[in-house]
Amino acid sequence: MPRRQSIQLLHGTLELLVLETLSDGAPRHGFGILNWIAERTDGSLTVEEGALYPALHRLERKGFLESEWGVSKNNRKAKYYQLTPEGRAQLSRETSAWREYVDAVAKVMTERSEPDRA
Repeated sequence: MPRRQSIQLLHGTLELLVLETLSDGAPRHGFGILNWIAERTDGSLTVEEGALYPALHRLERKGFLESEWGVSKNNRKAKYYQLTPEGRAQLSRETSAWREYVDAVAKVMTERSEPDRA
């Protein structure tokens, strides 16, 4: 079975994906977040480390994430992230905005695929 091409993330969606990844309450380190997104999307979405870590730091500065150093399963030092109450509220806001965006794009695409009625 041929592997699908990786889809480029739209600007602004990475932070939403990170917040969603952590919404189950389980603290995750960066590599765990990358894996969760890749597994959840069957490899369609892959996030580069060079994009993830700045996003994690931005979300932490905004107060949406908190972090704590720990030890990974591979016995390596790792920074674990989890949502704050502010992060959970932000996830709710961003999810609503994303759904509105998807609905609007779907309307355009549906209208475009229909024959012109001129």
